[in-house]
Amino acid sequence: MSEVSQANKISTKLHEILEVKHLTDSTFIIRMERNDLKFKAGQHINVGPANSIHTREYSIYSGENDDYLEILVKEVAGGFISPVLKQQKPGNMLVVEEPVGYFSLPAHIDPEEKLLFIATGTGISPYHSFIKSYPGLNYQILHGIRYNSDKYEADFYDSQRYIACISRQKTPNDYFGRITNYLEENPVKGNTRCYLCGNSSMIHDVYDLLEAQGVSPEKIHAEVYF
Repeated sequence: MSEVSQANKISTKLHEILEVKHLTDSTFIIRMERNDLKFKAGQHINVGPANSIHTREYSIYSGENDDYLEILVKEVAGGFISPVLKQQKPGNMLVVEEPVGYFSLPAHIDPEEKLLFIATGTGISPYHSFIKSYPGLNYQILHGIRYNSDKYEADFYDSQRYIACISRQKTPNDYFGRITNYLEENPVKGNTRCYLCGNSSMIHDVYDLLEAQGVSPEKIHAEVYF
């Protein structure tokens, strides 16, 4: 395990890639050595190729107790990092900075408290880490996606707790429409703790909607991806 020093004193290490799992033509999971990296579910890391000065933030996809480290990546056309990451192979090295962020579960989790995890696209990543780390959570996921193929590893979640809101394709067992449409038809109870992760437009719209439905700001946590 090699150390990489930086002038800004951020702790950075090289991690060997163990596996690259392609979920769709543009979305994939990179599994790499954990190298004793400590993190709290919901945090993110900056990741980049070992031979590049560029890195990008990715929420950690794996659980706190896994012996490996995973990120969920969607290729962005013209991007500096994601197209390069897509070409990586097992055995290659990635630069990984120390975990940061406060998008996390309460220090003391009430098993009776209802948790609503709302995401668009790869914004589901921190929730995957939450659920892997704490299997007994009383949760429901609303996953806003465009097509059925964008259900990234949906089989991992309890089928009664995962709701896909698909905006561009009708499927037999999913909600056809956006997350906001679903929430307007299915109001959230005021005592629900809500997490929002994904694009800024969704977060702003859903935040306002939840407040209007009686959810207090103290129970709404947000992480903007783009």
